[in-house]
Amino acid sequence: MAERLVRMEHVSRHYGALKALDDVDLEIRSGEWLSVMGPSGSGKSTLINLLGALDRPTAGRLWVDGAELTAMGEAERVRFRRQKVGIIFQQFHLFPHLTALENVMVAQHYHSIADEGEAMAALVRVGLEDRARHLPAQLSGGEQQRACVARALINQPPLILADEPTGNLDAENEDKVLRLLRELHAEGHTIVTVTHAAKVGNLADRRVELSHGRLADLTVPSEEIERRYDEVLVQMWALEEKDKVAETARIKVPDVVDNQRTLQGMSESGLIFPPCLTLEFTARGRVRARDLVRRRRLAEVLFSSAMHLSDPEVEVAACRMEHIINPEVTNSICSFLGHPRRCPHGRPIPTGDCCELPIVS
Repeated sequence: MAERLVRMEHVSRHYGALKALDDVDLEIRSGEWLSVMGPSGSGKSTLINLLGALDRPTAGRLWVDGAELTAMGEAERVRFRRQKVGIIFQQFHLFPHLTALENVMVAQHYHSIADEGEAMAALVRVGLEDRARHLPAQLSGGEQQRACVARALINQPPLILADEPTGNLDAENEDKVLRLLRELHAEGHTIVTVTHAAKVGNLADRRVELSHGRLADLTVPSEEIERRYDEVLVQMWALEEKDKVAETARIKVPDVVDNQRTLQGMSESGLIFPPCLTLEFTARGRVRARDLVRRRRLAEVLFSSAMHLSDPEVEVAACRMEHIINPEVTNSICSFLGHPRRCPHGRPIPTGDCCELPIVS
């Protein structure tokens, strides 16, 4: 097991009668991605400020990378921030009179010696080499946030803190920043993000929730995990029908940016073989995929022919039905419809044991 990088013991941060954090215990392992979720005002930013030595707790003790922050004087805390943490702020906090390159070099200067070559390499890493000489006002919101990522990484800190890193971004720039965080995590960086967005939270190895200053584990409900598995199986089946290889990169699960944990869970559940660049059904996974596709396409026929719903309505209703009708009901629907061979979109319907045709494997 990876060594512990962060430890909080009975940490509280009160502002008068307001308890932003209330007796919090937390451990974060080296290389872990932790997502701290919760609504606005729940204490998420307070937690980031404490981990980054930007604030002091009212009570309790806090260690990061073996150093006890709660025992440090102000000069030690400044040195700690320079050497141990990189912070990505929602509001960017770039110096408006400095270029993107100079903003990164300022962070180097505070740590050791500014090096233009290294700073430019950091901007290349985040895709801003062509914008390096531009002022923040000349950059889009997504470009400013990527400049913040470069600044946070320049001194190779052991801990990266991101406070609502995509809160001010459109969908395209959100995906670019999240892709960067995924790459950093894959390289072994320890990341703590605070967010209220499920799309960001789903990336993490572990999610916790803050509510009224208290911390609790946040797990994905089992029915949601199974829904994700089903979506992957249906997509694999559809690719196979088109004689296409089920490449990992082709699989897209709604509301999930990083599919790797879903695919690993499917492998552990015996639905697919261990994922690599391509995906392959196990025997059990193929049967489940066939049944899912059969239910969905039979439901499409039912809603289209018997209820005369429009195409968009058929798709939505069929997706809902595939998760709630059991095999007996499926066979009854199939018999009622006369064992159709194709759905309204012309796709083949796998046959079941109620059909006279042999079962399609």
